[in-house]
Amino acid sequence: MNPQQSWPTEWPKVARDIATATADALAAVRAANRDALTEAVEELRTLSFEQVTSVHAAIVRELLEDTHPDGLSSEDVQDALTACAKSTIVWLPDLDVQALAAVYTGALGITDLEDDSFRIGHGAYLRSAVLVIGSLSAVVKKPLTTYITAAIGEIARAQTIEMP
Repeated sequence: MNPQQSWPTEWPKVARDIATATADALAAVRAANRDALTEAVEELRTLSFEQVTSVHAAIVRELLEDTHPDGLSSEDVQDALTACAKSTIVWLPDLDVQALAAVYTGALGITDLEDDSFRIGHGAYLRSAVLVIGSLSAVVKKPLTTYITAAIGEIARAQTIEMP
């Protein structure tokens, strides 16, 4: 993690760990560094899969909203998937495009994340999620840390609301 980056101190340790591991994985994606990505995904795998994927799905949704402010069509999702695959396959020739698609459909609530992750495998799903986030974030002006912070903050707010 960038030594300049610090996460909110009121966050529990697990939230800071998810944020740090996600930021590390995204730095590896930005650098197209396969070894660093593998290491970062392994770190993500040591954390709660459900919690990590909740954060990643929230980031993907926010990035899709920011990159498509007038609404998102199925063609937009297909274009995003294609762009991600094309930019990634050059440095990750073993790319699983179906796993990338599962990240998009899972984040949008079209498919069941649990079923997808079981079929694909947790490691492949986590790797695909950070690849999708890296690809989508390449065209936004906000720093990735803003998306990570917003996703964790939103999840924390949702968990503190009492259900009737």
